[in-house]
Amino acid sequence: MNIEASIIDQRLTSIVNDIKQPAFEQLRIEEPQRLKSLAFVYLCVKTVLDLEVDETFDWLTEGGGDFGVDAIHISEEYDGEFTVSLFQAKYKHKDLSGNSNFPETGINSLIRAIGLLFDPAAQLQHINPRLLAKVEEARSLIRDGFIPQVRAIACNNGIKWNTSAEEAITRASFGEQVTWEHVNHASLVKILQASKSVTDTLRLSGKAIVEDMDFSRILVGRVSVTEIAELISRHGDRLLERNIRRYLGLQGNRVNEAIRTTLESTERGNFYFYNNGITLTCDKFTYNALQEGDFQVKVENLQIINGGQTCMTIFQTLQQRTLFPNEAFVLLRLYQLPSDNEDLVQRITFATNSQNPVDLRDLRANDQVQRRLEMDIEQLGFTYRRKRSDSGTRTIDITSGVAAEAVLSVWRHRPQQAKFFTREHFGRLYGEIFSPQLNGSQVVLAVQLYRIAENRRKRPEDTDPIVVRYAACFIAMQMGRRLLAELSLTNVEEISHLNFKAAYELVEANGNRFYIESLGDIQNALSDLYGGQDVALQQLSATFRRGDLIERLSGMRVGSG
Repeated sequence: MNIEASIIDQRLTSIVNDIKQPAFEQLRIEEPQRLKSLAFVYLCVKTVLDLEVDETFDWLTEGGGDFGVDAIHISEEYDGEFTVSLFQAKYKHKDLSGNSNFPETGINSLIRAIGLLFDPAAQLQHINPRLLAKVEEARSLIRDGFIPQVRAIACNNGIKWNTSAEEAITRASFGEQVTWEHVNHASLVKILQASKSVTDTLRLSGKAIVEDMDFSRILVGRVSVTEIAELISRHGDRLLERNIRRYLGLQGNRVNEAIRTTLESTERGNFYFYNNGITLTCDKFTYNALQEGDFQVKVENLQIINGGQTCMTIFQTLQQRTLFPNEAFVLLRLYQLPSDNEDLVQRITFATNSQNPVDLRDLRANDQVQRRLEMDIEQLGFTYRRKRSDSGTRTIDITSGVAAEAVLSVWRHRPQQAKFFTREHFGRLYGEIFSPQLNGSQVVLAVQLYRIAENRRKRPEDTDPIVVRYAACFIAMQMGRRLLAELSLTNVEEISHLNFKAAYELVEANGNRFYIESLGDIQNALSDLYGGQDVALQQLSATFRRGDLIERLSGMRVGSG
């Protein structure tokens, strides 16, 4: 028995208990062996994409008519491109030796799926509704001119696919637009161990500058890309902040492609000048100050807080091509910071990563607004999670990510940005969402309305129109307008702890009516926009992504009972 395969098998037992209810409600899966297989898919998606517990299940598509795609994740558009991650998982329940290849049939299924799903003109038959909704969302982006970069991720509790499967991938001729990745028990355990501290030695090249500053120490030097690749090889995700699990890859990402191109060209000697370098923190570093250069720096609790994409791209490139040692270098900044000053680490991480908004949710967790909301919401009987957690959420728990999406939909009247611009919620849109006037009562009520719409999206009734799978944020916006009307309030700023109880109970009693009436608003607006004609799913997805209905909905009168 493989010890890592055994660890994952034990972990699946607890996951089964966590997902049993949504598995039955949303996928109609209840047989024990299928539940465990689903738990493996869930673990792979959550771990590889670093998703929160609540959002992970939403991307699962396992079941009849899934085209061999057990899960599909669609990223936001960025610089004219978007990433689609397709997961297929094969779990052996009785064989925990970890020696079985990922089956060739599974690779062939993924090849067929990629050939069909990303062609907007291809007809899809016998496809399950969950997968169909997400595929048409991707296809609508393609029709609008955005280019998909596809990650085909094959997951098992064994070893990689065989030579025949590799030949099938080559024959498919997808080129660099599709990357193939293998995830197994060993790689999952490696990521799950990321919280363990790293103690190692950094081998610098040439001279370095070391300076003491306000109970901290700074080292600035030069390190070989070979040394970086070996460091990543030894420690992987243990070195990198959590978002690195969403590594953008080499293909389709212009910055990472440029890094690779430079390393593979005769220009690699100038890599030091072309790259912004990497920033690391540690609890302590020591070196032999009596020598002039080429220091071997011993570090304790090492973390890369900026430059993770550079490090991973160096690692990926050097796996495929061996460079001569000491031929390419990168700038290194190492900060020894007080171990009891978490706020300083957060501020440095925020400042060095602020050009990349997708990283900012964790980095905002300790700011004054988030702390104030945590206290305010706690006094209302709820728990506000400023930081991400691996534990499931209860009905009284509100994560900062859900709060941002709910407030942006319900009170800021920007449902298209709530759904399709999550990258910006803790970046460019942060001040708009978490304004100084936002209080805990407004957050809780927004989340209450948002959850009603989201639950219906995830578990639509048989009589529901297909629009419910795309319009949740828009419906939540209309529900918020109805709540204000029934409270005889003119704007959200009038909601506070003084009228919170009455408002909350009103939603409890009338939430379903609010939903039905708001869904009617959406259907009327669509009919007005398209003259009563049937709307194709790709066009429907594009309509909500672009926010075409905003103006029509804002002009609708919402009654008060």
